[in-house]
Amino acid sequence: MDLEALWLTLRLAASTTVILLAVALPLAWWITAGRGVSRALVQSAVALPLVLPPTVLGFYLLIAMGPLTPPGRLLIRLTGHPLAFSFEGLLIGSVLYSLPFAVQPLVAGFEAVDRGYIEAAAGLGASPRRVFLSVVLPMARVSLLTSAVLAFTHTVGEFGVVLMLGGNIPGATRTLSISLYDLVQEGNYDAASRTALALVAFAMVALIVIYLLPSTRKSDGRRADVVR
Repeated sequence: MDLEALWLTLRLAASTTVILLAVALPLAWWITAGRGVSRALVQSAVALPLVLPPTVLGFYLLIAMGPLTPPGRLLIRLTGHPLAFSFEGLLIGSVLYSLPFAVQPLVAGFEAVDRGYIEAAAGLGASPRRVFLSVVLPMARVSLLTSAVLAFTHTVGEFGVVLMLGGNIPGATRTLSISLYDLVQEGNYDAASRTALALVAFAMVALIVIYLLPSTRKSDGRRADVVR
């Protein structure tokens, strides 16, 4: 197995997961509280990577990060180099492509929280921030863990966006999925089989962890202490 590609893949997945959780938590909470057309538009935009071919997303990001567009030229001035075919570019693409896998479990978890607990906490004088941190998050902790596992695992298995946006630069943009593709192209099926089995095993372990988690209602059905 390509250990350099393995390390890059894990670094990319970990960085993506951290950024996604920071973005997905407030976004999912807003979606949960939102109503009407604005909520539908945001949900549709978030879910778009689920139905959009990854090569399409990768293509538009490649164009947006290049020197031919105003955003691309601005990014080049800010960073000193084009983001396409770099780890930073892969990170942006991974965050956008894995966004629905982080947001949707959180939306489901937040919607499952009994509104009575939220209203009770607010009635006791808790601020909206404290209500969210002390009531909503503890009661949706299973969904939070599911969100993190799915975001990490989905990033590990990315191919289309990574190939379009990062190419195949050893030590910079070559992930395990790209390494697997190269091995198949070279006809090295023994090494390709080992890499593929490692990816299958990782995905299987992640799914087992998710399915072993108790449901949100069973594990989080108790009132959180908001006045402590």
